Amino acid sequence: MEQRKEPAVNGRGAQSGAVPQRFGLAEREADGDWKDFVATLDGEPPKLRTTVVEEHPKTIVTFNQSPDVGFDRSINAYRGCEHGCVYCYARPTHAYHDLSPGLDFETRLFAKPDAAKLLRETFARPRYQPKWIAMGTNTDPYQPIEGRYRITRQVLEVCLETRHPVTITTKSDRVLQDLDLLTELAKHNLVAVAISVTTLDPKLSGKLEPRAAAPAKRIAALARLVEAGIPNHCSVSPIIPAITDEFMEGIVARAGEIGVASAGWIPLRLPHEVAPLFREWLAVHFPERGDKVMNIVRSIRGGRDNDPDFFTRMKPSGVWADLFRARFNLACKRAGIGKARFELDASQFIRPEAGGQLRLL
Repeated sequence: MEQRKEPAVNGRGAQSGAVPQRFGLAEREADGDWKDFVATLDGEPPKLRTTVVEEHPKTIVTFNQSPDVGFDRSINAYRGCEHGCVYCYARPTHAYHDLSPGLDFETRLFAKPDAAKLLRETFARPRYQPKWIAMGTNTDPYQPIEGRYRITRQVLEVCLETRHPVTITTKSDRVLQDLDLLTELAKHNLVAVAISVTTLDPKLSGKLEPRAAAPAKRIAALARLVEAGIPNHCSVSPIIPAITDEFMEGIVARAGEIGVASAGWIPLRLPHEVAPLFREWLAVHFPERGDKVMNIVRSIRGGRDNDPDFFTRMKPSGVWADLFRARFNLACKRAGIGKARFELDASQFIRPEAGGQLRLL
């Protein structure tokens, strides 16, 4: 990898728009050839604006049969994510819509305001069988626009009314704005919340995930969940070799100090357009370290930038993977933290009537 320092696109994770070539779409840069435009300017370029389009799908629950994840259904209230995590494996989904997995993914967002209504309709179907629904598996349910739309809160309200179990994964302390609902759900064993902590260094976090909550805020949010008695999990992910792995033990130790119930780690994944975006990010922020990072990534992925195969994509292999695994297990042992064992209760489910209304009696 050429070791050169490119100017950064401040406040964003991606440094350009990756070309969605998988679908034969025309080559282009996000937001009007942004880098070419910046090159013509004197001084600081204008900030990239975030736009939100409301969309109205016919269904809101996505079902899957993947052997690599512990859930078979999920809800994504938003498409795209303003947190701007450069490593986000969900970025390629924007390419399906002729949008860049790069800057478009974090600046051109979609909200689904009918989510709660659609969820009620799904629950009302006679053949629907309750099992916990995962939120935050693709894009963050508590990204900044949740403060305006409150779609995630509306979904949680439906889950509470129908006594349907739900899990949440987020990088935001905004989850605490729904502490009232989460507390009630927890009383019925209907919720578990995971907060992802990538690093303890706020400057590094600002480069990796520029619009996500600072690491200290995420740790504080975990502590508040523990205090409120809400089942919780610290996800130390992704582990980026030679970039974030040095913080692994520190994050686990902090989680142990505040009484977090469980912790886990996920290695860096670079599917499709994420790989070139991440390489570009390395060239901008860590040009002297880029080759080392990618060499380790390939070593745990069978010689490839990414392993897309079922059964192995979530399980890195090789010497480096074994080292990370051993370090993490030892850190958890020292911190007194176990693995996640959340058994949410689906037996309390109250099916709404046709049309989504709950029974009065």
